Amino acid sequence: MADKNMILSADAEEKLLKPIDEYVGKIQAQIDELRVDGSDKVRSLKNHIAIAKEDKNLSKEEKDSIIAKDKAALEKAKAVEAANKDKVAKLIAEAEGYLKEHYDSEYYSKVVASCETEKAAENESYERVKATLKTEHEQTLAKLSDPEEIKDEKYVYKNKLFDAQMTHESRLQEIKDRKHDAFSHKYHLIDLLRMSKYTFMQSRAQKFENYKYTFNTTQFLYKNGLYIVIVLIFIALCIITPIVKNTQLLTVTNILNILQQASPRMFLALGVAGLILLTGTDLSIGRMVGMGMVTATIIMHNGANTGGVFGHIFDFSSMPVVGKALFALVACIILTTVFSSIAGFFMAKYKMHPFISTMANMLIIFGLVTYATKGVSFGAIDSAIPNMFIPTIGNFPTIIIWAVVAIVVVWFIWNKTTFGKNLYAVGGNPEAAAVSGISVFKVTLGAFILAGILYGFGSWLECNRMVGSGSAAYGQGWDMDAIAACVVGGVSFTGGIGKISGVVTGVLIFTSLTYSLTILGIDTNLQFIFEGIIILAAVTLDCLKYVQKK
Repeated sequence: MADKNMILSADAEEKLLKPIDEYVGKIQAQIDELRVDGSDKVRSLKNHIAIAKEDKNLSKEEKDSIIAKDKAALEKAKAVEAANKDKVAKLIAEAEGYLKEHYDSEYYSKVVASCETEKAAENESYERVKATLKTEHEQTLAKLSDPEEIKDEKYVYKNKLFDAQMTHESRLQEIKDRKHDAFSHKYHLIDLLRMSKYTFMQSRAQKFENYKYTFNTTQFLYKNGLYIVIVLIFIALCIITPIVKNTQLLTVTNILNILQQASPRMFLALGVAGLILLTGTDLSIGRMVGMGMVTATIIMHNGANTGGVFGHIFDFSSMPVVGKALFALVACIILTTVFSSIAGFFMAKYKMHPFISTMANMLIIFGLVTYATKGVSFGAIDSAIPNMFIPTIGNFPTIIIWAVVAIVVVWFIWNKTTFGKNLYAVGGNPEAAAVSGISVFKVTLGAFILAGILYGFGSWLECNRMVGSGSAAYGQGWDMDAIAACVVGGVSFTGGIGKISGVVTGVLIFTSLTYSLTILGIDTNLQFIFEGIIILAAVTLDCLKYVQKK
């Protein structure tokens, strides 16, 4: 049984808090007095100068006069601020020292104990209400014989239980709010003392408390349940691999190999992520990779190629090594961007579903490249090119740096440019975006162009990593891997939701899973089953989040 004597009333809480507020309030009054002609005036004058600069009703002479006058006053205010800085700092330290010594012990800990007691009492009360309702329900049922009346009674009982639960949850939330408010009040006082300039530890403490306050188990599992399961799978694989294959899975070499394999795929996932953000997709990624691999291999091959294009044998051996590599990169980017732009045009102009436009792209690219090359696999590229552009320094494959640069660039585009903000706006609500003046056509086409550029880079890097071996069939299934990585990483097909960190996580998850299962000797076909289950689980969770939000 909860001891209700420990439960504090609102008046009792206020009484405990009053001496703390009064003591800190006196110090705050002294600080405010010192800031009147210093910090407060500095802030006020800076705002006035900014307003004067933007005021179009003032002439240039009037602006210059006002700004000059304010700047002269600003220098005096800064001097006062500097003179009072030590006094203010000393008073802040005194107030914070008092709070540290008295706030938790004399107020917050007592409120916490009160809230815990009240919570226990509320839980006991709720159980009693449920028991009472159940008894009444059973007694009522015992008196009834008509099926319809029994059905009505069960319905009424269910509603009474629901109402009791809602009341119970509302009461628990009130208790939780009281405890949170007691915590926050301390930082409200510090906020006034420091003018919102918290120390690092103060900011951390508030963020942790806010996380606890807003934490919801159901939402947490929706967002992270799949990741938790995958982490547990990897832990299991790390335990099983040494037993079954007599080799360690979690080694530096294996981690670097995973990152190396993931690097070209990162470009593809970053590209298609922008399309998924617009509620789109791209089924032609794998064929884009095949086309890029063939193009790059033909250009970077040392000597005459082993196969031809429409019967013509190309030989770029007369070109310098760097020239061949850069020409191959430009050619890959142009080809993938052109085809990607075509699919984007049909989606943006004619509202064609990207599933159709990119599927058409996939068939056209594969048919064209296969017909042009007779489906042959081209030979290796000049070994000097990978050694130049993606050398291995010690045991570190520098291809990883290319992927990191791509991540940073796309993150910047998504988060720090107008195009990136428009991308989220159009993905979230294209009609509202259009009304607000955003060109949905330009944003959609821009997303496909960006995707095409990234596909070109990715296929060129893959050609360097594999030292050639380009063929029309290369990259088959990579479209599904890229899309799945985005979905697992939290980029929602409902549009306007997704982060670059999620895309990166998704790519690393799938690459790590494939690598781990390969080391274990799991058949490739069985690996598809694992990937399919993960995709299904990820999309299901995404749909549940969307339905709950609606």
